[in-house]
Amino acid sequence: KAFFPPLSLTSFSPPLLASAGARAAPSERAGKSDGYCGRILRAQGTRKEGYNEFRLRVEGDPEKYQPGSTYRVTLYASSPAYFRGFTLIALREGREGDKEEDYAGNFQIIDEEDTQFMINCPPAVTESTPRRRTRIHVFWTAPPSSSGCVTLKASIVQKRIIYFQDEGSLTKRMCEKESLYGETTEKPLLDCCACGTAKYRVTFHGNWSEKVHPKDYPRRANHWSAIIGASHSKNYVLWEYGGYASEGIKKVAELGSPVSMEEEIRQKGDDVLTVIKMKAQWPAWQPLNVRAAPSAEFSVDRTRHLMSFLTMLGPSPDWNVGLSAEDLCTKECGWAQRVVQDMIPWDAGTDNGVTYEVNDLLKIPSGEDPPLTSLDHPQSPFYDPEGGAITPVARVVVERIARKGEQCNVVPDNVDDIVADIAQEEKEEDDTPETCIYSNWSPWSACSSATCDKGKRMRQRMLKAQLDLSVPCPHTQDFEPCMGPGCSDEEGSTCTMSEWITWSPCSMSCGMGLRSRERYVKQFPDDGSVCTLPTEENEKCIVNEECNTIPCMLSPWSDWSDCSVTCGKGMRTRQRVLKSPVELGECTEDLEQVEKCMLPECPTDCMVSEWTEWSECNKSCGKGHMIRTRMVKLEPQFGGDLCPETVQRKKCKIRKCNRGGGQGQVNSDEKKRRKEAREKRRSKQGGRQGEETTSTAEHPGCKMRPWSNWTDCTKLCGGGIQERLMTAKRRLKSAQLPSCKDRKEIRACNVHPC
Repeated sequence: KAFFPPLSLTSFSPPLLASAGARAAPSERAGKSDGYCGRILRAQGTRKEGYNEFRLRVEGDPEKYQPGSTYRVTLYASSPAYFRGFTLIALREGREGDKEEDYAGNFQIIDEEDTQFMINCPPAVTESTPRRRTRIHVFWTAPPSSSGCVTLKASIVQKRIIYFQDEGSLTKRMCEKESLYGETTEKPLLDCCACGTAKYRVTFHGNWSEKVHPKDYPRRANHWSAIIGASHSKNYVLWEYGGYASEGIKKVAELGSPVSMEEEIRQKGDDVLTVIKMKAQWPAWQPLNVRAAPSAEFSVDRTRHLMSFLTMLGPSPDWNVGLSAEDLCTKECGWAQRVVQDMIPWDAGTDNGVTYEVNDLLKIPSGEDPPLTSLDHPQSPFYDPEGGAITPVARVVVERIARKGEQCNVVPDNVDDIVADIAQEEKEEDDTPETCIYSNWSPWSACSSATCDKGKRMRQRMLKAQLDLSVPCPHTQDFEPCMGPGCSDEEGSTCTMSEWITWSPCSMSCGMGLRSRERYVKQFPDDGSVCTLPTEENEKCIVNEECNTIPCMLSPWSDWSDCSVTCGKGMRTRQRVLKSPVELGECTEDLEQVEKCMLPECPTDCMVSEWTEWSECNKSCGKGHMIRTRMVKLEPQFGGDLCPETVQRKKCKIRKCNRGGGQGQVNSDEKKRRKEAREKRRSKQGGRQGEETTSTAEHPGCKMRPWSNWTDCTKLCGGGIQERLMTAKRRLKSAQLPSCKDRKEIRACNVHPC
């Protein structure tokens, strides 16, 4: 009863076209000799041939079915096998299938292009078109309680027909799962025969956590929305299995807002007895010793004996959990004492998406409400390629805490019934009218006095419903005297604890392990002291004692070790321990696993080449400089040391330049005037040629050519060299030999790193 299952078979019209396996002439369909589904039943036999390449599987491989629950049924062929057609039926055990009531539960079509109902046998499912296929899926909703065992059968059409069989891989037998508590009815009674009224407490234990559901768990915004529900009559349905979502349900499903749904509930008047409300839970899970599970109290009577509620799992597209029309009236005309339900999430059908936070905008919401399964989509957080059952995300416990008025239950009260009623009568000292429905009292506030002087403290409750306006309802606030911590004369250090929650599964699937259970603090000590009573218990448990004879009984894998390096690529290991005695035989399973690990890249320092030889001096006389270079072979990476200098210079001095006129130089005034005139003409010429041209005054006795262009740099990066030359054009007779020597200059170039 955990939220919106798929539509039943009766909601679908028969298909317009039958498959090749279902197609028959009109005379055959009308013939009475065939009987109900007679044509396909003729193909049923008792042969037990082996067809291991084909298998009929029910999701989770359950041995028992829960009445009214929906399961995904898969028919598939192992590679390289395939099938062209099939027929799928579900029969009550011991029935022949020639009557409508022989068939159990209802199938629901998932893909109309792949599957359809048979025209001449409506409970059966067959192929839409004959073609090669390796897998088909349908939903099957289990029959109501007291239906007994059920057998699902499949026949296969390949090159030849594989008929229905009583056993084998194409047959699945399941029996009804017994109720854990055996008191509640499996579906709402048409009429409740119980007397008086009953008061219940519903407690919501959310166990949707990263530990239980680690895949893509939303760490920041995980929460349960505020819970909204009611106790109501059979004339009002808050939400319906397989129905369409109302506006109020849509607001809860998509936004987690209970406001619209509460308005819908309150508009139903006498069909509703109590509105059920609980606060939102942020984050979704906390240990019980940190935060108590939310709970609320409600009442039921003979006409309003059903209970429903709803809450959103957030963030999600529209995934919810809840109870729908849970009947607390028993077949024995009494009130159920305790109901426990484990819950899996359901899709409200108002929005689309396969992950917690990503919506699928390519699909139009249908408004119908299918269950989530472990095979829905590989990106789903609940996906399991093996098709196992989804781990429950919550557990709901409904406990009866009081009965009022004369009771008429057929089965006599047991000790638990009597003790629960007496305890409630002792607890309720006020004369609150039955027509006034209140929430629980809040915890007492802190005392107004922090010392041993007298003060007072307060608690509050909320009036949830006033069923008879002519009967006044008492106060909603309560005060009592108090003193500061440690000053009370009364014993104030008593902790009120909840009942223990059911034991967890054993930690080992074979052999000895541990299991645990929890409880929480319902009322802290009045004097403000700390509760010292334990909130968790552990005990040893044994599963399948015979497994101790297995030679390879291993412990779980340890956590992976740290990576063998602090940066870059390395290795890490994990181990497990052989727990079975060596006397049982040799175990060849690996006890250690090694895998590669990758940490952030290691820092790489800059690498440079060796220095080149020093160049020649860039001057042939006087002061100049020489250079040497080196190149960058590897740039620094990931925070490594930067590159050093790649060009160095040092001074050089060849000899003093000869600035004299020479032995045969003419020093007459006329010579000087001609020289000055020539220099003026050169200064008037623009451009680099004039600037770089060396006069005879600079090189006495010589006529020099202009400087040549700089040569190409010897390197594109990392520091290179360029040269240029000045050669003698004409020597004067009076010129000395050294002064007419060719000149050369050198300079560094492209000194930027490579």
